[in-house]
Amino acid sequence: MVALDVGGTWLKGAALARDGTALTSLSRSTGAADGPEAVIEHILDALVEVRDHPATGQPAAVGLAVPGIVDVAAGRAVWSENLRWKDVPIRALAEERTGLPVALMHDVRAGGLAESQVGAAAGHANVLFVPIGTGVAAAIIVDGRILDGQGMAGELGHVDVGHTEPCACGGAGCLEAIASAAAIARRYSARSGIQVTGAADVLARKQAGDPDAGEVWAQAVDALALALAIACSLLAPEVIVLGGGLAQAGPELFKPLSAGLSHRLTFQRHPRLVPATLGDRAGCIGAGMMAQALIDKRAETGG
Repeated sequence: MVALDVGGTWLKGAALARDGTALTSLSRSTGAADGPEAVIEHILDALVEVRDHPATGQPAAVGLAVPGIVDVAAGRAVWSENLRWKDVPIRALAEERTGLPVALMHDVRAGGLAESQVGAAAGHANVLFVPIGTGVAAAIIVDGRILDGQGMAGELGHVDVGHTEPCACGGAGCLEAIASAAAIARRYSARSGIQVTGAADVLARKQAGDPDAGEVWAQAVDALALALAIACSLLAPEVIVLGGGLAQAGPELFKPLSAGLSHRLTFQRHPRLVPATLGDRAGCIGAGMMAQALIDKRAETGG
């Protein structure tokens, strides 16, 4: 099967065997700076390149994971701020270009599927997968099922955590405006007057004793703990898997976050907080899983 994970910056593709083994792989720029039409062409070209690779053999389906708001039932990429596309019939375009049936999925939900099946939360039926990078999102798995909400579920980054910081969504106080890796860097620079390249720089300054870095980091962790506590009350995850760049902070994130979350929970289920194990391959692996599910469904129905 052919699998492709479309990110704001990179396309990650692979031809996967039934057991998930990668037969070949691809990584290239999404080309977002060239506009949405160019992005669509890059996606379709990448699918064809993986399909036609000699190691791919005879693929039976495509799994395609894309960002933003995704209407899986209609096969449409409704909207993406990073890719600047709107209401793109991406499944039909991919099927026309590849000649194969296409399973469409949201990129974070694809990553959550992979982490819950073969990654950090394997064996658990109630999982929250939270990648934290430029933004903050969540994949929600309850009783073994991914919640889609017609493409709208999982917007954890836009839970109000009680700050006045403006958010790119047009609101204020959103988790993403406080605790994303991009927000941590931006807020530190605004507070200190020192330009940094990312959250890792802020963490290094915190570890060196910079009080501004320490305060920005603490506020981010506290906001994340609050948002996760709300999610625990609503969804009762057994495991919360943290991914994305911020999860690379290790104990500097997980130790205070675990303490902050536990402090807020009483009778609710107290989940384990664990780092993602599949890294940037999660979305592609999840897309492949959806492609295999499509193959199996068509075999059962004779389609």
